[in-house]
Amino acid sequence: MGELGLTEDDFAGQEFDVWPENWVPLQVLSAMQTQWRCGPAGAIGLDYNVLPEIWRRCKVPPAERDRVFSDLQVMEDAALAELRKPASK
Repeated sequence: MGELGLTEDDFAGQEFDVWPENWVPLQVLSAMQTQWRCGPAGAIGLDYNVLPEIWRRCKVPPAERDRVFSDLQVMEDAALAELRKPASK
């Protein structure tokens, strides 16, 4: 979360629901939080080279990996859109 400028304190005391079908993709995104590739203008995307290790550590069954990868890309796109927003004063 640090890459997004967020900390656990930003969510302290807040509860939110995660739909069951989004739980595994969220776990994968969380496990990849330090795997952002960066260029001169900042983050450009996640390093997919680490996915085999993440699949293993998050115990993602092979049959679910295509769906989880697709969901991960949706979350990656949303995160990149937030990162590219101008900083508010």
